[in-house]
Amino acid sequence: MKHFVDIHTLLSTPDDMEDIHDDAYDASEKLNTILHMVYDAIDEDEDADRINRIMEKTWEHWHQDRYLLEIEVDDLVDWVDHLLSTWDDSEES
Repeated sequence: MKHFVDIHTLLSTPDDMEDIHDDAYDASEKLNTILHMVYDAIDEDEDADRINRIMEKTWEHWHQDRYLLEIEVDDLVDWVDHLLSTWDDSEES
């Protein structure tokens, strides 16, 4: 039930990024791009709890990644596809 999840409550702000990245604004924008990509790729019928877990994993993975600003959108598409295609496996471990 994707419509129960408000993506705007999950997005980052520059304040979230300032302790980790030199350019907190751009880092926040990039993380938000990734979060939107993941959210957009999730099926409309997906359970809200599962969506929140996927979004949390995405946040945790990218928030502190020092290469966040260097990653290309094409590579992010591949990352999102991989995340969603292997999500069931990652939840079991």
